[in-house]
Formats: sequence, C-alpha cells, structure tokens
Amino acid sequence: MTGLAPAPAAAPPRRSRRVLGWASFVVALVLFALVGASLLPEEWSARQPLDPESAGTDGTRALVQVLRAQGVEVTIARSRDEAQAALAGGDATLVMPAASMLSLDAIDGLTASARDVVLIEPRSRLLDALVAGSSLGGVTDGEAVAPSCDLPVARAAGPAGTGELLLPGDGVRACYPQADGFGLLVAEMDDGRTVAAVDGLATMTNDRLAADGNAALAIGLLGRNAEVVWYVPALTDADATGEPPTLGDLTPPWVTPAIVLLIVATAAAAVWRGRRFGPLVKERLPVMVRAGETTEGRARLYAASGDAAHALAELRRAARTRLARSLGLAASAPPERVVDAVAERLGADRAVVRGILLDTQPRNDRELVHASDRLRDLEASVHAALRTERNAR
Repeated sequence: MTGLAPAPAAAPPRRSRRVLGWASFVVALVLFALVGASLLPEEWSARQPLDPESAGTDGTRALVQVLRAQGVEVTIARSRDEAQAALAGGDATLVMPAASMLSLDAIDGLTASARDVVLIEPRSRLLDALVAGSSLGGVTDGEAVAPSCDLPVARAAGPAGTGELLLPGDGVRACYPQADGFGLLVAEMDDGRTVAAVDGLATMTNDRLAADGNAALAIGLLGRNAEVVWYVPALTDADATGEPPTLGDLTPPWVTPAIVLLIVATAAAAVWRGRRFGPLVKERLPVMVRAGETTEGRARLYAASGDAAHALAELRRAARTRLARSLGLAASAPPERVVDAVAERLGADRAVVRGILLDTQPRNDRELVHASDRLRDLEASVHAALRTERNAR
C-alpha cells in the first residue's frame, strides 16, 4: 500500500516580500533624513536672501556681526509689530527689504518712526513712495565702479559693486553710475531724515561684503546711528483688506457679458443640433446591408450631384483593379503600368487604351455612358485574349 506524499511547504507570498522591502526602504530613508537634519548646522538652515541671521552666501550675518563689533546695536524684527516697537525711540536706522505684502500706508507708518531708512532690496513701489519718485533701471554684472559723486559715505568707501541699477527722482543724490542708472540713491528729507536705496545682493551679502569697498559702504549706510532695526517682513504682516476680491472685481467689465453670451450661444447650438424629427425608429441590430444596395446608393448620389467625371473615375478605378488581377499584376500597380500591360496584351495603341482607362473626361451623362461602355468592351477584349492564350496551350 502506497502512502500519501507529504504536501509541499507553502512558499511565502511574493507580495509580502515586496511590501517588506518597500517598508525597509522607507524606514532607512527616514532615518537617513533624521541623521542628516541633526548633523546640519543651525546657521545653514534655509532662509531668505539678505536674512540677517543667515550664514549662507546670500545672507547678511557677517554684516550684522561687523556692525555689532563697531558698537552698533542691531535688533532683528521678524514682524511689523516688533519693528514698530523697536523704532519707538525714533533714533534708529530702519533696514528694510522689499515688503510687497504691506500697503503704502503701513510702510509710511513704519518708516515715520525711523531716523534713517535703508532699502536693501528696492522695488519700484518703494522707490516711488520713499525716494522722491525714483524707479528701477537695468541690471549689471556686479562689477565695482567708482562713486563719482560728492556723498561722504560713497567717497569714503571708494569703488563698490553694483547690481540692480536705479533711476533717481527729483532732488535725489545718485552715486556709482553704470550704463543709464546708478548703484546708490540717497534722498534727504526736510526733517533731516535720509532714505537710501542700494542693491544689497551686490554689496551686503556674506560672499560680497569683503570685495572692494562694499563693507565700508554698507557700514557707512547702516552705521549712521547707534541702533539698527533690521526688519524681516512676515506673511502675517499683510494688511487686512476686508472681503477678498471676487472674480468680477479682478476681470474687465466686458468679461462677464461675454461669458453669458457664450453660454447662451452654446445652449442654442446644443438645442439646434440635438433636435429630432419624429420618434426614434426601433430596429434589430446588427443591420445587414447588401453590397448591391451600397452600390445603388452611391450611384444615386453621383447622379444627384451631376458629377460625371467623379463617377467615371470610380468606374475606371474598379476596372483597373480587375484588369490588374487578370493580367497578374500587383493590386498596388500604378495606373500607367496597367495601361502598358493591357496595350501589350491586345496589341492596341497605348494612347487609345490610356484614353479609356485614364484621360478622357465626360462632360455629361451621355458621354459617361459611352465611356463606361468602352471600359466594358476593353475588359471583355482582355478576357477574350486571355482565354485564347489558355486554349492555345
């Protein structure tokens, strides 16, 4: 008596191994990220360009440290409220980058409390409002140029780098000319305050501060007073403007009527193209259509259109296909090749055969009937010649 064979051990499912492999990969990736984050120095953490606490190439931490070493108290304000509180004494220099989220009223209120203002990332809106109608010009490659002005700060600094060029407004002192603009603008107010504008990315960043006279220019602009308030705008500093604007407020007046007109036109077109003439006809599917009915239908269309030339072209195409098959030619043989084969087989004039199969064009139904008869006679002659050749063998 034969015993039952032991059942083979079940192999672990492939899906489980695949899931386990992916889980191990994800865990290893998370551990690697955590270790990398723990080893990353705090000063290398990602910050915006011109950030006073950033040690990156586009940060300005080195300038802040130099100012503090010179005895200037630097306060870093990361909100508008902090900056307003730090400027309460009215004897500090306000350093401000582009603050696109603030309204002009908020900017005026902030700068009014400062003794001097230095714009280190000037934009057209700030230049127009704070620097007597100045504006942005072109951009240079950052090379150092001479001050070419009588401003004491610039003359003491000497050549300095230029980046974004500025166009001065009325009564604004301009230094560091380059192309059609200037690298530094200084506007002196009636109350003795000054507003300076300079491209900080070209002069004040950690990688540019030690070049040429950049450090002397930056210290001269920011170190005029014993205290500096470096304002870093935050998204929460944006002014509350009430209800957000609607789509109608943001689009031109003609957009809404145009959209309504398009909707009405689309609905009218849908009704027009979707109409039915009477009830639907029920018919069992699939519907079989005989080839003869298709031929008759196409013939009626040709007759209704009065296009005799097109009808004859269809007859010739079918005749050439049949003749090519009878003469042993390929189905894709060009018409001229069929003409040559027919003329050779019948010993007829090639020009006559070509006229029957290709060239002659009918002008009316009578000529169409005559041309079709000639086609039929030509096919009959070819078939007769082929039968004669077969019988002769």
